Amino acid sequence: MKKILLLLIGIASCWWQIPISAAEPLSNAQNRAQIHTELGAAYYSRGQIGVALEELKEATKSSPRYAPAYNMLGLVYMELRDDALAEKSFQQAFSLDETNPEIHNNYGWFLCQRGRIDDAIKHFFVALRNPLYATPEKSYLNAGVCSLKKNDDQGAEDYFQRALKLRPQEPQALYYLSELAYKRMDYFEAKSYLAKLMQMADPGSDILWLALRIEHKLGNRDAEANYAQQLSKNFPDSREVQALRNGQYNYSDFAKLNGQKVMK
Repeated sequence: MKKILLLLIGIASCWWQIPISAAEPLSNAQNRAQIHTELGAAYYSRGQIGVALEELKEATKSSPRYAPAYNMLGLVYMELRDDALAEKSFQQAFSLDETNPEIHNNYGWFLCQRGRIDDAIKHFFVALRNPLYATPEKSYLNAGVCSLKKNDDQGAEDYFQRALKLRPQEPQALYYLSELAYKRMDYFEAKSYLAKLMQMADPGSDILWLALRIEHKLGNRDAEANYAQQLSKNFPDSREVQALRNGQYNYSDFAKLNGQKVMK
């Protein structure tokens, strides 16, 4: 079965979904740029950053005015921690398509990761105001994570709830809402959110760890032992197993928030 694995990486939502008006057909140069951009996005999603960078450079050579290529370049340079080139790439994308919601979402994520939380959330809401934005739940999720970075749990929960209204099976929203409920000691609500998430696929280590901790708090020792067995068997080298062995039930990647959790 497919596994739900929540990883600490950023959301670059739907980089290759590029809206093209029927009245404005792509030129041959733009077609080449689009192909290289899609390839770059695919390599980026697989963690092949060097190859992604080369494809995106080819995209900008093919068509220097193709905004989605610069949007993706911003994400790649962000991954390489070259903030100056990331900023330059995003600004170039804005100069070519200042209303593009994908660019605002991704630039907002860049700002969030660099600690500029309020500015980041402003860009998420610029994206959300665009009626053509295909995946608004992603900006709500990102706004939620950024709110958590400044310890605004209530604001974060509101954003995650909005994401869930747009996409009721949104795995990230379910996970974060479960963690927030656990944090405020509403263990039955935490279990309810997590149960919906676990119906979607086999859980990863972080989901099993949260489930184990919820059952521990509820006093359900059989269920706790079952999750502990699954965790130890399927993810023996994980940080969660190490925390389990040390009895560190308060350990959570959620609290560290090095990045956005997404389903892969």
